[in-house]
Amino acid sequence: QVQLVESGGGLVQAGGSLRLSCVVSGLTSTISTLAWFRQAPGMEGMEREFVAAISWTGGRTYYPGSVKGRFAISRDNAKKMVYMEINTLEPEDTAVYYCAATRDGYSPYSGWYAYWGQGTQVTVSS
Repeated sequence: QVQLVESGGGLVQAGGSLRLSCVVSGLTSTISTLAWFRQAPGMEGMEREFVAAISWTGGRTYYPGSVKGRFAISRDNAKKMVYMEINTLEPEDTAVYYCAATRDGYSPYSGWYAYWGQGTQVTVSS
C-alpha cells in the first residue's frame, strides 16, 4: 500500500504562485509514477483533470498542453516528497488538487492511478 498526503493549498490572488506538497509513504519502492490531478467546483463525479506527472525513479515529467509553462512538478526521493509549483495563478485554477500514484507507468487518466490523497483546496481570487 501507498499513502499520500497533500498540503500547501490556500487562497491566493490571481497572478500569484503556490507550491503544493505531497508526502509519500508506505511501499514507495513499488511506485512508478506520481501525478497531480485537479477537480474544479461543480465537476464532482467527472473525470479528474490531469495537470502533471513525474517518474518516481527517472524524474521524467509530463504535462498537458493546457498547463505547460505554468506548472512544474518535482520530487525528492530521499524525503519521499512530490511537489508542484503553480505560477501565474488564474481563477480557473481554483480546484481541489490531488496527488496520485501508480505502479504501472505513466498515464494522464485518473483511473490508471490506484493510490490517492485526500486533496488540498486551491482558491484563486480575481
